Amino acid sequence: MEESQEKSTAQNAQTTPSNGQPEASQAAADAARIAELETQLTQAKQEAADNWGRYVRERADVDNFRKRQERLLADRIQNQKKALFNKLLDVMDNVERALVYQDTLDKGQLQQTLRMLHWQMNEVLRSEGLNPVPTVGEPFNPYVHEAIEAVENSDQPEGTIVEEARKGYTLGEETLRPARVKVSMGKQ
Repeated sequence: MEESQEKSTAQNAQTTPSNGQPEASQAAADAARIAELETQLTQAKQEAADNWGRYVRERADVDNFRKRQERLLADRIQNQKKALFNKLLDVMDNVERALVYQDTLDKGQLQQTLRMLHWQMNEVLRSEGLNPVPTVGEPFNPYVHEAIEAVENSDQPEGTIVEEARKGYTLGEETLRPARVKVSMGKQ
């Protein structure tokens, strides 16, 4: 009798899965689950493809924006150069005119022409933000002056600039070229 019960239990185990549903309904449930997972997989693949497409378009937009900004900067620099060169060409035209008439000018007229050219060049530089560094009589400042000699027995107090050997310039707040100067050591 125990043998027949064991056979019956074994047959039920074969036809009835562990969750208590018949084998055919379990297969249908598995097939439905597989179909659902395949649908989710297809949706996930589509979403991934859409995201990749958006990413590629965004990268292209960023690259195009960067290139456009680089072109704008290059154009702005080129336009600034053109404006500066046009100002300098006016000075060069005056130098060439002076050279043409140098033989007919006397010493006083030539000096006046040179002063005018010097003034015109300074105005061009000043209009571009370039300013000379003040020197003689000013206190020595290592940020805008370069000491090339210390002068003893000067009438000026110690640390005062007594002579300029080369002009210095600032561009805005930045020192473009320090002035080379001689500095007083005071009376010894």
